[in-house]
Amino acid sequence: MKDNHEFRVIRLRELPLAIPCCDNPARIYEYWMANIATASWYAPDAECLCAIHLNTRRRATGFHLVSIGTMDTILVSAREVFRTAILHGAAAASLVIGHNHPSGDPTPSEADIRVTRDLMRAGQLLKIEVLDHVVVGRSEPDRPQPFASLRELGYLA
Repeated sequence: MKDNHEFRVIRLRELPLAIPCCDNPARIYEYWMANIATASWYAPDAECLCAIHLNTRRRATGFHLVSIGTMDTILVSAREVFRTAILHGAAAASLVIGHNHPSGDPTPSEADIRVTRDLMRAGQLLKIEVLDHVVVGRSEPDRPQPFASLRELGYLA
């Protein structure tokens, strides 16, 4: 009898070694810069949207790339945002959405606000809480904070 073994490698999630707490926008930005902005697929000249998965203690359990768009547009599907969270089952208690603005201005657009509200409603149905949507940009003299939090701006009430 011949042994036939089949092996394959699949990537379910990307998990950095350090598991930082992502309980506020500044820490989410730090996580983005340390893990997402340094990924080989990251394109700073195009919008990249990622979902950062958090456990019940608001610690990152991983993240996944949802979509890479163009310089000012990105296609977002709730199915793709929540797909990995559903595969993780109970491990993903909540998530944070993050994307970059290649222009450097982290001010959320009307489309950013609308999509975030849609994702929050979808998350409520799935019992996966969307805690925040952080838009990453660059600091400027008139704008020292290089990110914007839709929750802090009052859009996720």
